[in-house]
Amino acid sequence: MNHDLTKTLIEQVRETLNSSREMTDAELKKHIEQLVFEQANQQTLTANKMKTLIERVYNAFRGLDVLQPLIDDKSVTEIMINSHKDIFLEQNGAIFQADVQFESSERLEDIIQMIVGKVNRTVNASSPIVDARLEDGSRVNIVLPPIALKGPTMTIRKFPEQPLTIHDLIAKGSIAEDVASFLKQLIEARYNIFISGGTGSGKTTFLNVLSNFIPAGERIITIEDSAELQIKNIPNLVSLETRNANTEGKGEITMRDLIKSSLRMRPDRVVVGEVRGVEALDMLQAMNTGHDGSLSTGHANSTIDMISRLETMVLSGADFPIPVIRKQISSAIDIMIHLSRLRDHSRKVVAISEVIGVEADEIVINPLYQFVEQGEDEDGKIIGSLEPTEYALQNTTKLELAGIK
Repeated sequence: MNHDLTKTLIEQVRETLNSSREMTDAELKKHIEQLVFEQANQQTLTANKMKTLIERVYNAFRGLDVLQPLIDDKSVTEIMINSHKDIFLEQNGAIFQADVQFESSERLEDIIQMIVGKVNRTVNASSPIVDARLEDGSRVNIVLPPIALKGPTMTIRKFPEQPLTIHDLIAKGSIAEDVASFLKQLIEARYNIFISGGTGSGKTTFLNVLSNFIPAGERIITIEDSAELQIKNIPNLVSLETRNANTEGKGEITMRDLIKSSLRMRPDRVVVGEVRGVEALDMLQAMNTGHDGSLSTGHANSTIDMISRLETMVLSGADFPIPVIRKQISSAIDIMIHLSRLRDHSRKVVAISEVIGVEADEIVINPLYQFVEQGEDEDGKIIGSLEPTEYALQNTTKLELAGIK
């Protein structure tokens, strides 16, 4: 697209808006169309170019500027803005640089302020990092100068309009049907489940899928940094979201505050989006105090690493002896599921393990399923499946109480 022509049209519209009354969306669209038609008479513009130009200029005022077409494109799963000139996309698992840019760093910051303003968040030089979300539920992370050296930086993780179901994951090869049936039984029997994985491995998506196995008659409280979960089948659902401190450093509501508050809201289960710090202790205590069937996620490279991270998180908020923390973890969590993003960009469940207990002050893990790779096809796609190990589920009490064989 001709960037100079786009810039000229944006300036013309800006002058019109500055000197006239407030335009409705329809009036603004009509005014932009008229300007583009005038340019079409002076330059050779195809109908398709004119349509793109109209949308681009309109989005500069009423949408998210150059980001709007990328937000609307369902094949784009992640948008990474490193500066107003450097925009990268993840599309179909591959990352590449987009052929678009903002007209200036100030314009990118205007868009950032518009995004955070809509969800009552604040980001500025004194508080330069914030998590937010778009109206469609996409997750947004923003870092401003002086922390971001190249200028305002924003990362947008998009989610599908229709949340994925277990059938979608089976069709994609992320999980086998028999494993999905096993996990459904565990959810119904109120096993406490923790999902781990690296960045972009699909933890939130998988948590959402498992959450939709929860029986419709239960009361669920979800707790997240920025609301992403799309639980559809639970009518008695309360969704809580953290809040950053204001410019005076007051008014912050943390994950820890929300978990404590949720326990007074008579939940059957608590679903915690992701634990990163001291709130891990409160999550474990919630699982240990009659809220069986709770779910949560965390960042780690393996199941063992996740247990180590949970220990570190708890230690950061409470000065407990390590054996006590390990006892707390083993009592709270029944099942750990590990997800991974493989080298062919596919996301798969690679391990399902049972937490048995503590022996000799060490947490004992019983591996139930393990991903077995069998090679690659001619397109470089990994061939493999999640295979049952020689070990069976040892703690079957909850299944028996739920009447599940």
